[in-house]
Amino acid sequence: MSILPKILVVDDDPDIVEILRYNLSLAGYEVKSAANGKEAIKKAKLFIPQIILLDIMMP
Repeated sequence: MSILPKILVVDDDPDIVEILRYNLSLAGYEVKSAANGKEAIKKAKLFIPQIILLDIMMP
């Protein structure tokens, strides 16, 4: 059993999140997403991703 690399995608635009989730999953990553900073912090503590892709222009 192999362990997939983990990525957390943080963006308030659901279309961007879905595009990233789809493509990263196809590339062999385990992907979780968050729509805001508070949710991202909670998910990062539980999911422990290797990479966080963060939108810097969120409200």
